[in-house]
Amino acid sequence: MGINAFINVINLGLLSTLIVLFIKIYRSSRANFTLGLIFFSGLLMINSIISVYSYVTMSMLFSDILTPYLLAISLAEMAGIGIFLKITLE
Repeated sequence: MGINAFINVINLGLLSTLIVLFIKIYRSSRANFTLGLIFFSGLLMINSIISVYSYVTMSMLFSDILTPYLLAISLAEMAGIGIFLKITLE
């Protein structure tokens, strides 16, 4: 479960970067679309915070059988956020 928490901490860093970038973009453009991206990224951040909290405090309740599935979900989320960040920086 430790690797899942670590990946979600990385996701939090990526999402924080995205939110900062979107706020800068919003300040210069005032586009409502950018507000939607900030909101969406914030919701993903809440998801990652809850995931890290649950891995740290309730890992003893998770079955070891679930670990590969939870890891796959975390890795897929990290890949998606990473691609989203790459596209935003271009």
